[in-house]
Amino acid sequence: MEKLISKEISAKDAGRRLGDYLKTEMELTKAQIRRLKYQENALRVNGCQERVTCLLKEGDLLEVLIKNSRDAEEKLVPVEGDLDILYEDEDVICIWKPAGIVVHPVGCHKEDSISNYLTAYFRKKNEMVQIRSIGRLDKDTSGVLVFAKNRIAAARLWAQKEQGIFQKEYLAVCEGSFAPEEYETEQTIDMPIGKCRDYPGKMCIDPDGKRAVTHYLAIKGGKVRLRLETGRTHQIRVHMEWAGHPLAGDPLYGNGVRGKTQTALCAYKAEFLQPFSHDRIQVTEDRLKEQL
Repeated sequence: MEKLISKEISAKDAGRRLGDYLKTEMELTKAQIRRLKYQENALRVNGCQERVTCLLKEGDLLEVLIKNSRDAEEKLVPVEGDLDILYEDEDVICIWKPAGIVVHPVGCHKEDSISNYLTAYFRKKNEMVQIRSIGRLDKDTSGVLVFAKNRIAAARLWAQKEQGIFQKEYLAVCEGSFAPEEYETEQTIDMPIGKCRDYPGKMCIDPDGKRAVTHYLAIKGGKVRLRLETGRTHQIRVHMEWAGHPLAGDPLYGNGVRGKTQTALCAYKAEFLQPFSHDRIQVTEDRLKEQL
């Protein structure tokens, strides 16, 4: 799949070098520009391939062709599977992930991940898409997953995550009793998370771990709405256990039984800016609100 971006050069940008325009006006990184330099016909002015040193003139038509690498696509085995597509445009696709399915191939799940299914979906459409997940969800967590379709879209969405523009909200059912202030005001947990030395596969509060920030608000019963500033492994599960409110059914951090119960957690909303048009996109899935 290729993406063509066209720009007409205005009077204020006349006389600028193409490389400078790509960096400041089109917000491409040095690495992205370097890649485009060595791709045939990736940088064209008035239909002719040009170098980044080219001086632009008013009225010039600049065309930037973004190509995906087939090598990256072929690393994933295409497998037909059910996909619940919530939103799609030429740069982004949002999927609803049920609990029990992994995002990427791992361990014994080599060919039954969301990524395998997406590869088959795009192969069937004859689109060469270099899918990149913007964050991920644990196997037992359901919710909205966002994938970029090309390298530049992925870089811009990750930058949005770092800047706090890309936001996800979660719903969960927690154990324990909530204090009145936890219903009235959003609470913040700012505690570092690291790997548990004595329990492989489990995370814990660790003074030497990475900073992790979770905001939560109790809404009714044991239901909680959460949003994250960081994206550490098992962050919500670790933080809510630390706060005395482990997630219901959690077999690792709560009172659930491994293999018999599922964690009551879903990522029900994702909000971000379209990587190129900067339109605000909000993808919300309410199907689990009644269960949670």
